Amino acid sequence: MIQTEAMAVFVEVAEHGSFVAAARSLNRSPASVTRVIADLEAELGVRLLNRTTRAVSLTEAGGRFLGGAKRVLADLREIEQAAAGQASAPRGELAITAPIVFGRKHVLPLVTAFLAQYPEMKIRLALTDRPTDLVEDALDAAVRIGELAPSSAVATRVGVIPRVIVGSPAYFKRRGKPKQPEDLLSHDTIGFAWLDGVELWRFKVDGLSREIALRPRLTINTAEAAIDAAQEGFGLTRVIGYQVADALKLKSLVRVLHDYEDTAAPIHLLFPQGKHMPAKLRAFLDFTVPRLRARCEAITKQLAR
Repeated sequence: MIQTEAMAVFVEVAEHGSFVAAARSLNRSPASVTRVIADLEAELGVRLLNRTTRAVSLTEAGGRFLGGAKRVLADLREIEQAAAGQASAPRGELAITAPIVFGRKHVLPLVTAFLAQYPEMKIRLALTDRPTDLVEDALDAAVRIGELAPSSAVATRVGVIPRVIVGSPAYFKRRGKPKQPEDLLSHDTIGFAWLDGVELWRFKVDGLSREIALRPRLTINTAEAAIDAAQEGFGLTRVIGYQVADALKLKSLVRVLHDYEDTAAPIHLLFPQGKHMPAKLRAFLDFTVPRLRARCEAITKQLAR
């Protein structure tokens, strides 16, 4: 069985990128640290670290093991604190991720409010639109928008947000508004397709799902830039409603084809499955879930006006 001491030594080496620096941090000899890692790799049957004369780096297996080791060690600290009667208030660090725009507008304010209420907590908030893995990326929770891929994570639904098609008043004055999905074929569009230049926009027509294949005249890799181009009057773009809620309120963008919009995208808060949930994560979920639901409801109401 893997010893927690070996996990702790591995985490130190991985984070320092050096056996010598890890030994110094642990107040141990470099030789003893090297021996612990060698024994750990032998027990697991995989190489966890790449060694060179200048640096130490994680292998793919090492990256996966690091996330799990950190989680185990954090859980043990929580258990020890609870046993010692020190867990009256959550303490420690959480790693959270969320999509860039949604995270900045709706998750970050909740994170700062949580930290204000719990002064012994720290949070690392990673805002990214790329897929992340809770275990491999050593994450405690993740906000996801859209249909979820199969995983072992627990998902708590906090709301739904429609995908909307928008354009500027100036564009519609010049080109007119589309009345049905097929009309988009004669409009300038702004998309996110990269491989073959074709983007599929999905609609509901007579209760059935239907896709329109478009070749955007402008392709951009961020929603913010696509929205900017739409506001400048270049053409139409399809984004998630929260991304343009303020622009719609200010009327710098106008929503079209409302009656044909596809099923709204679900929003979930994911966290790892396990029998023992750390007190710090439970406190974060208890604080965040109802407030995030309230924010999602407010966005939905704003978009319905």
